Amino acid sequence: MTDTTPQTAAAKVLWHFSMSLDGFVAGPNHEMDWMVGSSRPGLVTEYIETTGAVLTGRSGYDSAIGDSRPYGSAWTGPIFVLTHHPEDARPSPGITILSCPVEEAVQIALEAAGGKNAEVFSPTIGRQLLEKGLIDEIDLHILPVLLGEGVRLYDNPGGAPINLNLVDSDEPTAVVNVRYRPTTTR
Repeated sequence: MTDTTPQTAAAKVLWHFSMSLDGFVAGPNHEMDWMVGSSRPGLVTEYIETTGAVLTGRSGYDSAIGDSRPYGSAWTGPIFVLTHHPEDARPSPGITILSCPVEEAVQIALEAAGGKNAEVFSPTIGRQLLEKGLIDEIDLHILPVLLGEGVRLYDNPGGAPINLNLVDSDEPTAVVNVRYRPTTTR
């Protein structure tokens, strides 16, 4: 099943990632070059139009985001970086460093989003918000690649399973089946 329904701006907290088939959202050092050129036509434009603010974590900011902007620098809204150590965070234009509870950080991002979506670009923050019931939707783009290591989307050893419902489906608990072949064969 492929969902090509345009995304809507409805002031949602959207945990949004492209992910490898084996569950990684970034390579071992937050590398993201493996996902270049992999989205369907028009998808990036939809996110640019529906995203009002981005909430990310310090690791992603320091290693992957830096001074770059989401969506190939085409998106220009506010970015909030949540960290336990704001004193040594590198300032950058358009980026606000936060050191507060995760609930407060997501509320700040939602208010700044001005009625559009607040996108969460952090596995750690996303997990915390999910556990607190503060994620409205998880939006994943599963890429046909196996990374083998890196930053996992959801890493919570010992935690309870979190059941999800498939959006825009007559069967919200249905299994999603994907089938791939390696590009290199024997």
